[in-house]
Amino acid sequence: MTAAASQTQRVPFWDNARFACVTLVVIGHGVQRLIADFDGALVLYLVIYAFHMPAFAIISGYFSKAGPPSVKAMRRVLTDIVLPYVIMESIWTLVQFLVEGSSEFNPSQPSWTLWFLLALAIFRLVLPYLALLRWPLLISVVLSVGVGYFANVDSTFSLSRAIGILPFFVLGWKLREGALVDEWLRRPTGSTLIRILAGIVLAAWTAIVIAHRDTFRDVDLRFWFFYSESYHGLGEDVWWAGFVRLGLMALAVLLSAAFLVLLPRGRNWTTALGRRTMVVYLLHSFVLYPIRESGFLQSDAAAQWWVLPVVAFCLALSAALATEPVARLVRPLIEPRPSWLFADGLPPRGGAPRARPTSGAGPRED
Repeated sequence: MTAAASQTQRVPFWDNARFACVTLVVIGHGVQRLIADFDGALVLYLVIYAFHMPAFAIISGYFSKAGPPSVKAMRRVLTDIVLPYVIMESIWTLVQFLVEGSSEFNPSQPSWTLWFLLALAIFRLVLPYLALLRWPLLISVVLSVGVGYFANVDSTFSLSRAIGILPFFVLGWKLREGALVDEWLRRPTGSTLIRILAGIVLAAWTAIVIAHRDTFRDVDLRFWFFYSESYHGLGEDVWWAGFVRLGLMALAVLLSAAFLVLLPRGRNWTTALGRRTMVVYLLHSFVLYPIRESGFLQSDAAAQWWVLPVVAFCLALSAALATEPVARLVRPLIEPRPSWLFADGLPPRGGAPRARPTSGAGPRED
């Protein structure tokens, strides 16, 4: 979802992975209203939610830099994350007012999917500091497990959720440092054995969910996958609750790896769409929201018949929102260029920075 580091040539695999992950997000949100009435929807939901946001965080971390932030990097946190968040949160406030009559504008409590934008901002701010430490991945895991014991760390500015999934972001960054992923991508074709094992891993998790669906429903396992509640809020105010989160984090890494291994590495119809996944992520909720709130999908008798049509609709929606015409239409909202906001203006994307018109110095380093 995050913009890749500048490269002379994009790697198709990562664009394919971005689109696959964002499509899982859309499907998960689409079937959520069906899980109370149909076990099949619950199984699909739990299989997806066990790893789809951790996989997103891993990909985001893979393309992140841990060095001291440049002026350009700091500006992009504002223009690519903070400003779109404020704009989309404002739109959400208007939509909720029209649908529910709610008129409260509270940017400290992100609406629905917008939490990930704030999480990305937090990741980018803390990564240079974590990179200074000897064991950044281990420390991020300790933070993630430990934050669950503090009920006062909540969803305000997505803090609890950002800390919760921070290890996946750091893991992605560490993978970029190693040669394992690059070596795998350089192979003409992926190892058949590895793909078979990856398929077995995903199938095994699906089988476990099917076999224990009633238990997982009773313990509200889906809420553990949000990484947003304290253990007390999850109803597990016990000393060993952190080990549950640790186990679920290990499961998420395993499932993410299996999922990514099975994705195509060459160019296909999803490759170009994978360049515009932020558009899909931010806009799909506005399409699904009125459907969810209408109660149209909440019917005991019809729930089982709606799963496949909803999945098909979500696939089509994800593909449609990732097209260039849609991206061009909403670009001012998702990629604002507010030159008036910065003291020395804002150069065009990819362009050279401009000198301050009031100074006699040359162009400033950006």
